[in-house]
Amino acid sequence: MKSLVTIDQIRTAILSGDHTTEEWIGAVLADIQERDQEIGAFLSLTSQRAMDRARELDQKLAQGHTPGPLFGVPVSIKDNICMIDTPTTCGSKMLADFTAPYDATVIERLQAADAVLIGKTNMDEFAMGSSTENSAFQTTKNPWDTSRVPGGSSGGAAASVGAGFVPLALGSDTGGSVRQPAAFCGAVGLKPTYGLISRFGLIAYGSSLDQVGPLTTSVADAALALEILSGMDPKDATSSREPAKSYSEALGRGIEGLTVGLPKEFIGDGVDPAIVQVVKDTADLLESLGAKVVDVSMPFGQAALSAYYVIASAEASSNLARFDGIRYGHRPSDFTSTEDLMVKARTEGFGEEVKRRIMIGTYALSSGYYDAYYKKAQAYRDHIAQIYDMTFAKCDVILGPTSPVLPFKVGEKTDDPLSMYLADIFTVTVNMAGVPALSLPGGMVDQLPVGVQLTAPKYGEEVLFSMGYALEQALDLPKTSRK
Repeated sequence: MKSLVTIDQIRTAILSGDHTTEEWIGAVLADIQERDQEIGAFLSLTSQRAMDRARELDQKLAQGHTPGPLFGVPVSIKDNICMIDTPTTCGSKMLADFTAPYDATVIERLQAADAVLIGKTNMDEFAMGSSTENSAFQTTKNPWDTSRVPGGSSGGAAASVGAGFVPLALGSDTGGSVRQPAAFCGAVGLKPTYGLISRFGLIAYGSSLDQVGPLTTSVADAALALEILSGMDPKDATSSREPAKSYSEALGRGIEGLTVGLPKEFIGDGVDPAIVQVVKDTADLLESLGAKVVDVSMPFGQAALSAYYVIASAEASSNLARFDGIRYGHRPSDFTSTEDLMVKARTEGFGEEVKRRIMIGTYALSSGYYDAYYKKAQAYRDHIAQIYDMTFAKCDVILGPTSPVLPFKVGEKTDDPLSMYLADIFTVTVNMAGVPALSLPGGMVDQLPVGVQLTAPKYGEEVLFSMGYALEQALDLPKTSRK
């Protein structure tokens, strides 16, 4: 059973009668109970609900039900996505006692596809972090090397895929929080075009940047997941009206005639030389598969990172204002006034990184500093979008590393926030521009996976899947850390 790691393999095994859904989900839950003590991918398991769902699916199949595209497939959910009657903590003490009263749209769509939702995964508090060390509850470990971090903020989701527990996990990506942990954990991670997947039921961090995205064991699974999750949602005012597509059809198209841009800035100073070599080898492989690789320039530098953290923190300052101990969130046991209640609620409920970003955002939005920081950051965001437009005039896809560094040791960067922020330097501009990007394994260094990132123009997911699939088939790397 453990050799079944993709959606198609699991679904086929169930529908062919090799396993019942109940048997498979029971085995998955037992595997998690045994091995996740060391990894810490899950904050909570919905074991009884999952087993009830598995039995229900088996009964429906026996009654002639037409199986959905995720029939019997176990899926994990990042703990900032609402799932009715289930704890949704955002990895924070502030929401330690919160149970979601409704399902997010993406949860409804997974269930309509006959998936089995097995639990909520750990994350950096309110999605603020790049290592999943900012969780108020536990530190998640990288399944390839448990002395190292899984990335963040969707580290639990990535670890659940990289460990081979599930073939599909939902994460969220505000500045790289799907792609960077996917790269660290050897998974495929998609940040779709802004608005392509509904954000209804996703607890907001930076509303103009946030996107729900799938983490999977294969490019084909990512394409299937996007088919299921995408589509206009009247509950989300930012939801795209882009017509539905069959992204799976793009997988076998080949990449002959496509042009790949390789920005010189993405393989320069500050990037681990071993990662640079993986990216160069990927470019050579793409050329051998029929693509043309051209040198381009995308001179973002650290200015883009600065602009991102001003905008994201400003939006976080606004979005997290509701967690005050009165309307939502942790309520202190002892207080003398309304003001004292709010101060204690936020002091006790939020962790250090969340407090840091709230203060940065509040400062940037305050009178006298709005023009100097927030307005200037928004102007630079427009500049970033223009650079992407100019680059895509020369190529179909941009290739680069997902992260400038290999998975680092647990505790290595916790006292150096700036160093942690720099881990996002190749991912944040994608969110600023609203374009799609796909991280997939490009190689191994010191027995650790290295992710490469493919970026396309808005609504260019099909070309990402066709190129990603071609790379994946040619490389044939291990899909999980399971020995």
